[in-house]
Amino acid sequence: MQRLIRSRTGWLAIALLVVMAAFVLRLFQLQILQYGKYTELARASQQRQFIIPAERGKIYMMDGKTPVPVVLNQAVYTVIADPQSIDDKERGQLVDSLREIAGGEMTENVSERLNNKKSRYEVLAKNITRTQAEKLKKKNFAGVLYQQSSIRNYPEGELGAHVLGFVNAAGEGQYGVEGSLNKQLKGRDGLLQSVTDVRNIPLTVGKNNMRIEAKSGDNLALTVDRNIQSQTELALKKGVEAAGATEGSVIVMNPKNGQVLAMANYPTYNPANFAKQKNGSVFVDSASMVPFEPGSIIKSFSFATAIDKGVITPSSTYNNTDCIKVADRTMCNVLRGLGGTMTIQGAFNNSLNVGTITAIRKLGNGSQINLPARQTLYEYYHDKFGFGAKTGIELGEASGYIYPPDSAEGNEVRYSAMTYGQSMNLTMVQVAAGFSSLVNGGQYYKPTILVGTIDESGNLKSSENKVVRQTVSGGTSSQMRTMLTTARRSSFLSKSDKSGYEIGGKTGTSEAVVNGAYTQKETIATYIGYGGGKNGAEYVIMVRVAAPGKGINLQGNLHAGPIFTDISNWMIDYMKIAPKE
Repeated sequence: MQRLIRSRTGWLAIALLVVMAAFVLRLFQLQILQYGKYTELARASQQRQFIIPAERGKIYMMDGKTPVPVVLNQAVYTVIADPQSIDDKERGQLVDSLREIAGGEMTENVSERLNNKKSRYEVLAKNITRTQAEKLKKKNFAGVLYQQSSIRNYPEGELGAHVLGFVNAAGEGQYGVEGSLNKQLKGRDGLLQSVTDVRNIPLTVGKNNMRIEAKSGDNLALTVDRNIQSQTELALKKGVEAAGATEGSVIVMNPKNGQVLAMANYPTYNPANFAKQKNGSVFVDSASMVPFEPGSIIKSFSFATAIDKGVITPSSTYNNTDCIKVADRTMCNVLRGLGGTMTIQGAFNNSLNVGTITAIRKLGNGSQINLPARQTLYEYYHDKFGFGAKTGIELGEASGYIYPPDSAEGNEVRYSAMTYGQSMNLTMVQVAAGFSSLVNGGQYYKPTILVGTIDESGNLKSSENKVVRQTVSGGTSSQMRTMLTTARRSSFLSKSDKSGYEIGGKTGTSEAVVNGAYTQKETIATYIGYGGGKNGAEYVIMVRVAAPGKGINLQGNLHAGPIFTDISNWMIDYMKIAPKE
């Protein structure tokens, strides 16, 4: 019996030793061999990374000389849950509280999200207000955190919508300066890495804690004057509706520095409600992104080229006929019956196509727009005035096109049509910038929508927009101002001008392309002009009115000109322009 007892005791001792050895070996494995693995698992379960959103830069317009914010940030919160940390007894309460407080901002299938125990990150609601977030926080739910971000607030509603653009649900700017200067406005997000408690509240201790501060985006000040912008939008809407058209655009530019004072498109939209728009084309800024054939306003540039090269003067004469032969085509004036001796000024006043073709022929052999004449015209149009090339404005823009003179398409017929604004595709920004140089002494400025930035103290840090190149001589510019004012005075439009001021301009009516061919049954109306007093040209205004697909015959003098007049008269009063002595 004693031997049996000793045997059992021995076996028990051996068994205990084996168990103890297993424990020791397991502890050695856990604490020594796999220490790093389990330390990392513990760190992963306790440590969280939080994005610290950068504040998007505000956008300002000018109110006279004072910057005024027109795009602000509104704080919103995203409700995020860790399903593994939520008490089963609180799940139903959490869903009920979200439904009561967050309402329509809840994400879909919240209950299913909370039951997903494999997930550590589920979004329960988006874009709730601070008040809503505070109400939920008071419920003190474990495993729930509130991530602050912001959405854009547009206190001026639709004002300058195409200049501003909007920020989409992903936080990326689209269209306008929100899109083109998104990187500058967006800033850089920060990062918080910290050990958290069961309620995902970051603890202040922990050797692995890390905080990288967010860098706010730049606050941008635009050249646009909110008062000029508002008046321009009102005048454009009124003019488009009066013309029976469906769309239109206006640019108001300071010819002395290339700054855009207003840029309006109709129809427009509210950037705060961009998601409600059914037709995405309303977001497109037609003034910079849609090239078109501008029509007879281009005669200003054609005559300026010939004057600058010394082949004509405003008083030069030619034999005007209703039509002229160009290669295998016949090109005619819209206004017929003015045959005989005609001055260049008379051709400009009456917008005679034969006059511009004749003038540009003088750049070559006089009988045709030959290659040397085409090369000269291309040099002025493309290289000097910037037609058919992006201007560099801080907005989305198209380049348009002008065919080179030595290309198959750059023949005499096309270049003859180009002298009166057909067979070329230009943007309004290109034309307005080039026209500004015609009336400011020949200096070309890159058109700009950005005046500078606003620092943390609210001070404007402006940047100078320097002259890029000389387009025409000062003498040519002076002659063009005279031609433009003379043409304006010969029109019924001048009857509504304020007396004592220098107002000049040129009408344009271009045939639309329908089914690949030009038609006189549908036209685009344009007008471009300037105004000023004793200090020269103070503003340039370009207007475009159209009704694509409607078959409406729009005319520059009847439908675009009155919009120019409304804005011009208002500008004189607003800018307090001194009359010409």
